[in-house]
Amino acid sequence: MRVLLHYDYEHTVAGLDVVSCPEEDDERFAKLLPEAEVLWHVLRPVTAADLDRAPNLRLIQKLGTGVNTIDLDAAEERGIAVANMPGTNAQAVAETALLLMLAALRRVVTFDARTREGRGWPADRALVGGELNGRTVGLLGGGQIAGLLRGMLEAVGANVLYTSRRPRPEDPSWRPLDDLLRASDIVSVHIPLTAETHHLLDRERLALLPPGAIVVNTARGAVIDESALVEALSSGRLGGAGLDVFEREPVPASNPLTALDNVVVMPHVAWLTRETWDRYFAVAEENCRRLAAGEELLHRVR
Repeated sequence: MRVLLHYDYEHTVAGLDVVSCPEEDDERFAKLLPEAEVLWHVLRPVTAADLDRAPNLRLIQKLGTGVNTIDLDAAEERGIAVANMPGTNAQAVAETALLLMLAALRRVVTFDARTREGRGWPADRALVGGELNGRTVGLLGGGQIAGLLRGMLEAVGANVLYTSRRPRPEDPSWRPLDDLLRASDIVSVHIPLTAETHHLLDRERLALLPPGAIVVNTARGAVIDESALVEALSSGRLGGAGLDVFEREPVPASNPLTALDNVVVMPHVAWLTRETWDRYFAVAEENCRRLAAGEELLHRVR
């Protein structure tokens, strides 16, 4: 079975013919698609035009959870199955969210630059950082990533609140979204991108956060209105942000968020650990086996 891994990462497995292609190499991707029976998809969007070049494609296997980067209707029209693998990157993403909170609180970007420039010990009061202990962290989402992160935060003394699509008024930690924002010193995004969640954190909702609050996003960039976030950060209304995802990816150097020293940025790699790759490949290989055997796929989306 010919498998196209759309990422610059080599992987071999008995019984599968796996070829890799960097996500930015569209020419190589177009050449490899016609022979592919399975596409192991990471981030670069899969379009209807891509699927037109893939007459033998039987399965698009998302390496991760979010399938907003796949044209699901086009896949369904062509009889191509789509599957994901929820939970496989949860530990890595939760740890990265914690990392971004701490990095923003402790002004790591500024200190890193000053240290590399040999600027000595700081005396600027504006560089005094904060601690997670005693702060209220609001989690947007009640899934596995948010659950893991909650345990980490509570272990260091943070007060954790959360909101979710399904109201849970019996849980004292659950809040409606706007109430959660008003109470949160730090808000962390852990929800999928849908029509309903696009720009969920817009200018009005960002204004609900307390002055000096920190925004962390390891989910999908467009959940937050970036222009509104830039305004709130530039004005000093918000204290900082830790961002692994952006509305446009790969994030261009011209994005104004990258020029702010109170913002910590990463290029959508919260999931990128050796352990995550091992879990990804275990599910992806099992679904290839099931596809060949005509068995029901794990975590089929369409």
